[in-house]
Amino acid sequence: MARKRKGRDISGWLVIDKPAGISSSAVVNKVRWAMDAKKAGHAGTLDPEATGVLAIALGEATKTVPFITDALKAYRFTVRLGQATNTDDQEGEVIAENDLRPSDEDIIAALPDFVGDVMQIPPKFSAVKIDGQRAYKLARDGEDVQIEARPLYVEELKFISRPDADHVELEMTCGKGGYVRAIARDLGEKLGCLGHVRELRRIWSGPFETEDGISMEVVEEFAKTGELDQYLHPLEAGLDGIPEVTATAEGAVKMKNGNPGLVFSSDAEYGDEAWASFEGKAVAVGVYKAGELHPNRVFLH
Repeated sequence: MARKRKGRDISGWLVIDKPAGISSSAVVNKVRWAMDAKKAGHAGTLDPEATGVLAIALGEATKTVPFITDALKAYRFTVRLGQATNTDDQEGEVIAENDLRPSDEDIIAALPDFVGDVMQIPPKFSAVKIDGQRAYKLARDGEDVQIEARPLYVEELKFISRPDADHVELEMTCGKGGYVRAIARDLGEKLGCLGHVRELRRIWSGPFETEDGISMEVVEEFAKTGELDQYLHPLEAGLDGIPEVTATAEGAVKMKNGNPGLVFSSDAEYGDEAWASFEGKAVAVGVYKAGELHPNRVFLH
């Protein structure tokens, strides 16, 4: 018999403004402990030295994590020109240097090549799996890591500022699976000067923005008091990117039992993935067909 997980039945989203020096999984564990939550997970890993928006789902909201993971995200980052590192960020060892420094105009002219549907090779020090093992573990063991290019959608990559000759600040909006470190590396190679990420901050993720985030100091201060509940965003926030349909009372009951239920549609079309609400609360996510939602995820709150 499976052991019942201890903790509160609490559901919703807590947005953390992650500091540098801590892993995303460590933040999740701290939040789960602080809120005494049965279940928690994050929607999109940030490197330990990266900062910014880390959206953490609690309880039933974990069922909406894929929708935030798949949503567009934006990053503000600084590229150190003239140096390549083995990790493509400042934590790594410098493996090559170059005295060339491109002009602002050269940098701006190169950016369009990284916009749209592009192919990107993730950094060797990344969580990508190769034959069942994480690439970073193989790289740390000194193995020659070969990672295949992967498709990435970049909606925008823009020049923000040039603090000095060695640094350029950029902002990127991209889809799931993008590595900012790879963008910095590839941009440096294209410009002929080499490059790596010096600083990285996620400024928004799907519907969640930096302004929504609380610090780890707040998490520590209010741990185990119930005060953190005031910062929770509703479970439904995780469904912001797909159409909403409204269930009838009978339809809501049917869907909670895993069966198709009658709904009223506003902007969902036949075959769309959508979520059904009843009295303002999410009931289920599923496929909209001919006036019914066929559920594949049901919410138990």
